[in-house]
Amino acid sequence: MNDANPALLPAGLHDLLPPDAEAEARLVETLMGVFTAHGYDRVKPPLLEFEDTLLAGSGAAVAEQTFRLMDPVSGRMMGLRADTTPQVTRMAAHRLGRAARPLRLSYAGQVLRVHGTELAPERQLAQAGIEIIGGSAPEADAECAVVAAEALAAVGVQGFVLDVTLPTMTPALLEAAGLAGAAATRLSRALDRKDAAAVAALAAEHPMLTRLLPPLMEAAGPAPRALAALEAAELPPAARAIADNAAAVVRAIQAAAPGLRVTLDPLEFRGFRYHVGVAFTVYGPGRTGELARGGRYLSANDEPSTGMTLYPDAVRRAAGPAARRPRLFLPLGADRAAAAAARTAGYATVAALSAQDDPRALGCTHVLRGATPAPIEE
Repeated sequence: MNDANPALLPAGLHDLLPPDAEAEARLVETLMGVFTAHGYDRVKPPLLEFEDTLLAGSGAAVAEQTFRLMDPVSGRMMGLRADTTPQVTRMAAHRLGRAARPLRLSYAGQVLRVHGTELAPERQLAQAGIEIIGGSAPEADAECAVVAAEALAAVGVQGFVLDVTLPTMTPALLEAAGLAGAAATRLSRALDRKDAAAVAALAAEHPMLTRLLPPLMEAAGPAPRALAALEAAELPPAARAIADNAAAVVRAIQAAAPGLRVTLDPLEFRGFRYHVGVAFTVYGPGRTGELARGGRYLSANDEPSTGMTLYPDAVRRAAGPAARRPRLFLPLGADRAAAAAARTAGYATVAALSAQDDPRALGCTHVLRGATPAPIEE
């Protein structure tokens, strides 16, 4: 006998019930509307793909998070997407290979991951994002950040912060110092933990790192301060190019959205391993966590690309409760034309199916009396 609770779901998966499911759907369409207004054409990749194509290129970065299954039709292994960006880059390279560049694409859909995180245990996530394929200018990175910020504002999120990181800066500094292998790994871990004492000890035998790492660690914070520290630092050539590009991106962001709060951490390198330039994380107010992530990468065929992925689940929490559409109860025999007019005016109509239907129990706020919606009195 099976005594399992039929409402029990696997860890990291959950049902979204009324009114939250409707609120999220409306939110996603608002986000997509902003993307469309900025010239991003919508695409819809499949939920499943053959493993060898899904995990090619930038898709390799999420291989450990990808569920696999055997396709009974072809006999080939398939993967269930853990991130939408690799699929969009495949479409851009092959299905849209002859389209003019830079190519602006947008998408919305669900992804499934093998593991959640301590802060975000969900394994099924909604995504809504934009990608610029074939644009190498700093202005392309800035556009993705600014459009994402506009989309968040459009759904009512306030007080968010755009955090800019440089995933390639730490590897460039370690390589310039001749640090590799286990020693580089230990120092990278210390930097990841923001352990200043351990960083100082591990970098002690490398004068360049001893000179550069402490002030760059302390510079993390508001973008102007961090950029000033990068400008003053005597960086090796590869690191200087990274810093100059970051400065150009931040300047472009501030020119397009002067009111946007921007922070910069020069030595932060977390995120997907496919980022090759600036990376972005948008943090919501309070404890709402990450609302979006993105940054510069190489897409299929090594095209310079950049993008931003928003997480509607987190965005919905940060935006707060959405106003629910008023629900209008239609008694038996209600005027159909009046009901249609009410729907046009913004009501959700709930038609009585029997004389016993209770409008209050059905969540209605109004009742149609003749041709006029009237509030239901408490």
